[in-house]
Amino acid sequence: MTNYIGLIPAIPLLSFLIIALLGKFIPRKGVAILGVGSVTLSSLITIVTGVNFISSHPDGGAWISTFYTWINAGGFSADISFRLDSLSLIFCFVITFVGTLIHLYSIEFMKDDEGFARFFAYMNLFVSSMLILVLADNLLLLYFGWEGVGLCSYLLIGFWYKDPANGAAARKAFIVTRIGDTSMIIGLFLLFVSFGTLNIESVMQQAPVKWSPGAPLAVISAILLLGGALGKSAQLPLQTWLPDAMAGPSPVSALIHAATMVTAGVYLIARMNVLFTLAPAVQTAIAVIGAATLLIAGFSALTQHDLKRVLAYSTISQIGYMFLALGVGAWSAAIFHFMIHAFFKALLFLGAGSIILLLHEEHDMFKMGGLRKKLPVIFITFLIGGASLSALPLITAGFYSKDQILWLSWSSGMGSKWLWLAGITGAFITSLYTFRMIFLTFFGELKIQPKHKPGLLMTIPLIILASLSLVGGFIELPDNLGPIRLFSKLLTPLLPAITLSNETTPEWMFQIISAIISVGGIYLAYIFFYKKSAFSVSFGKSRLSYFFYKGWEFDRLYDILFVRPIVWLSEINKKDFIDKIYTCIATATGFFNMLLTKTQNGKLRWYVTVLTAGIIVLLTIMLIL
Repeated sequence: MTNYIGLIPAIPLLSFLIIALLGKFIPRKGVAILGVGSVTLSSLITIVTGVNFISSHPDGGAWISTFYTWINAGGFSADISFRLDSLSLIFCFVITFVGTLIHLYSIEFMKDDEGFARFFAYMNLFVSSMLILVLADNLLLLYFGWEGVGLCSYLLIGFWYKDPANGAAARKAFIVTRIGDTSMIIGLFLLFVSFGTLNIESVMQQAPVKWSPGAPLAVISAILLLGGALGKSAQLPLQTWLPDAMAGPSPVSALIHAATMVTAGVYLIARMNVLFTLAPAVQTAIAVIGAATLLIAGFSALTQHDLKRVLAYSTISQIGYMFLALGVGAWSAAIFHFMIHAFFKALLFLGAGSIILLLHEEHDMFKMGGLRKKLPVIFITFLIGGASLSALPLITAGFYSKDQILWLSWSSGMGSKWLWLAGITGAFITSLYTFRMIFLTFFGELKIQPKHKPGLLMTIPLIILASLSLVGGFIELPDNLGPIRLFSKLLTPLLPAITLSNETTPEWMFQIISAIISVGGIYLAYIFFYKKSAFSVSFGKSRLSYFFYKGWEFDRLYDILFVRPIVWLSEINKKDFIDKIYTCIATATGFFNMLLTKTQNGKLRWYVTVLTAGIIVLLTIMLIL
């Protein structure tokens, strides 16, 4: 089965090439079949390969598939080689399966768009790049996929490029993530200098031998790789690009948030877990950054008017939970929440896209309302997705994945009561803003009449994702609720074990607190935004609400600190003094060339005279020396 691993990213890549080169000559139905069929085929190969891998590697291990030597020069070697283990298998499953549902939904969503073929070409390239990233056996190939998803995010966020605002959002995403990417590539140089290879397995084996915990080079390498993860996963301080990324079509938002771009940072930290365990200070910083990000983004989501921007800030917050888990050593809990988050966040974005499309491109939740009877399928599935995001106890998958993170943020050896407090506060805010969104959108008075009911191509993916958002959590039940621990069994051979503290508080007490917090947030949302209490109205008009609405003014801060100084310097140097240096050289060359052309007048006596004078000068110099 190792020979089939390469087909997983290759099939969407081949589909991209066909659509990109021949899309103008292929009817829309053919483009849809190529676009959706390629990702579906990759999904089926992933499932079949995964079943064979798990049955033949019950205790861990990996399949390596090498195709050819990419680079072999100067003592450096890198292959086009893919590695399938339990971690990459989980990511491949989510990318291809959720990607298939998003592609299927896109057929109906984009059916009237003039860029139909271009859209599917970009989407296929996006999926292929992410698959290369998670399957790469060496860090250079991983970086190739890393930059591929960055390129695709630029192309898809600015897909409707005729609107200048969309182009600005795409550039912002590209530039902000480049900051992290620069940090990451420097980190890769440092790893190569230290170990003479970028093969992931070799680096992970050599690092504990050459570096002791807390060694300066280990810390610096971990910081540099963390910089790359912060950029791609939109965590503090590089989180500002993601809310503006909503400029792209809704299926793009679903793919970026659920299955591709923003989860790349989570994958990188989990894949390079040995390196981060050698830098405990950096690992603690990951937990603190995650905790701070989930709170900041949660408060921002609580004040947004745009339906998709609420979900964008929600993604930043939920990725923050994954970083919190990674930071406290709860590796499998982070990956488990990644998968469950992919289900309910794809569901919510696709549901939001349907609503916006059917309401004549209206994004403002305060101009919606009363849609639960007009769009019952979207309402029920959106409600399930919102309940899972809010971690509604026992019946939703989100409860089980988030519960693990909250429990381990307290009980793990690297956890603390402050990290747990940040996580539980974020859980309360999540319930509050999620059901604020649901009450504003689906309840109350009908303000806009939907154009029509959504078709099967849009509703079937919603129903499948809603089902997974309910039952997905049962594959990894807590120890005190059931014996099923599939994720832990898969990832234990690959990821380091969690060190638990001596905390004696039983887990069920934390589960009860989490359940009360979730239900309490939903109840307050009902009071504030369904009953429309006076407090919610006054808070919505407050300066604090506006501060949260503007994303804690990070854009303004960065504008003052970075953008304006650079613009000011460029204005001063509008004509670029460096160019003047080269202009002077060119002018001087032209002047001397003009003088030399004067000597070529066609008169033989002049040539003989000049030649004679030159010989006299040379002989004089020789006699003097």
